[in-house]
Amino acid sequence: MYTQVYPLQIAQTMSMSDSYILVLNAPEKGKHVPVLIGESEAQAIIMAIEQKEARRPLTHNLLNHILEEYLLTLNKVTIDRFDEGIFYSSLYISDGFSEKRIDSRTSDAVVLAIMQHCDILIDLNVLEETSMDPNALTDNLPQQRGTALREATIEELEQQLRECEAEEDYEQAAEIMKRINQMKNNNSL
Repeated sequence: MYTQVYPLQIAQTMSMSDSYILVLNAPEKGKHVPVLIGESEAQAIIMAIEQKEARRPLTHNLLNHILEEYLLTLNKVTIDRFDEGIFYSSLYISDGFSEKRIDSRTSDAVVLAIMQHCDILIDLNVLEETSMDPNALTDNLPQQRGTALREATIEELEQQLRECEAEEDYEQAAEIMKRINQMKNNNSL
């Protein structure tokens, strides 16, 4: 079983300047799924959302042009599994007679889905394994780490963020980023 997700936000990680988190929103389930992506993938997603093209075709533009030129349709994108910190996705492409499933990186699949205006679906098991409840992130944290978050300095939080990213604990990393931003906003008042 699958449910639909939508790109909600892209945020740069605090510890690695070339890493970003793509947040996918599953509104029917009230959950968010964080996906770690690279800088070029983040740029490609933003350009697709804003319907902008580079001066010369990027890989995603090239694939999109090939689909259009050969009258192929991207019917849907699915996020099928999550294994060892990696999301595995599929493209479902049709020539009008048959549909083929093609393995894809999730970031590439999302870009093409945006360009082709097709659904992005996530397996419900993957959603449950990787999602975070946007309204109750701190309630879901282990008590020990949650307490440390409330008492830590920004520098300590940034160190914890680096550790979470190294361990590929993206849910925790997203919560730490949220707390850092809250602290910075409170300090600027």
